[in-house]
Amino acid sequence: MADQTLRAPTRATTEAPTLRLALTLGTLALTLVLLIAPLAVVFAEALRDGLAASIASLAEPDARAAIRLTVLVAAIAVPLNAAIGLAAAWAIAKFDFRGKALLISLIDLPFSVSPVVAGLALVLLYGTHGVLGPWLQAHDLKIVFAFPGLLLATLFITFPFVARELIPVMAEQGRAEEEAALTLGAGGWYMFRTVTLPNVRWALLYGVLLCNARAMGEFGAVAVISGKIRGQTTTMPVMIEMLYNEYLTAAAFSMAALLAALALLTLALKSFLEWRHADLLAATRRH
Repeated sequence: MADQTLRAPTRATTEAPTLRLALTLGTLALTLVLLIAPLAVVFAEALRDGLAASIASLAEPDARAAIRLTVLVAAIAVPLNAAIGLAAAWAIAKFDFRGKALLISLIDLPFSVSPVVAGLALVLLYGTHGVLGPWLQAHDLKIVFAFPGLLLATLFITFPFVARELIPVMAEQGRAEEEAALTLGAGGWYMFRTVTLPNVRWALLYGVLLCNARAMGEFGAVAVISGKIRGQTTTMPVMIEMLYNEYLTAAAFSMAALLAALALLTLALKSFLEWRHADLLAATRRH
């Protein structure tokens, strides 16, 4: 009798099967309505006139300039935020100091502030009539309505992603392994490369993937600070809005489909890594 009790299957929840079925179907329905259907419409509209027409619209000079600019901004912003996020997470998780709670709150600030407000703040700081505007003009430095402004806006918006992935992982791991390495004579940089970085590489990779997807898709802050100058300061999201407002729907949806495809590629890469290294992720508690 005792053996039968031990072998009896246990249910993960106590809800009735009908309730669980209703919750599952409701979740699937919301996913279909809110996520899958809109994306399907974007791709359908992009291909409405045929694949050749969609590719031709993306080959236009302004479209190619927007694609190049988006990739360039992401290629610079993501590594910078990876380095900054890694340093911030290291400081917060490994050291005790006054103001730690304030630093964590500041890291979360871009999550709370509207991207449009962030863009406007950058304009008020670096614009011609802004706080630093006269000094920048005197030194022939242009930030607003130029590439540096786009980069600063993207850095601001994507700042928390890497740090927020790394902080809980580093805090959970504690300091024991680093202290042991230092006791055995390892230098700081060697200890970081051989102990700390391998332990957080998956969290770092996830943060980088999320940061990259957000950097390429940012619209609000970039739209405010870019000035929407064709061929110079229009990223893909800004170009999509401009094309749609000009009733060039085929071109707008073609670029939107490309941007969505890049985001889906990021998601697919994340899913592949989780599947490919499932055992290692489970061992390091990264699910």
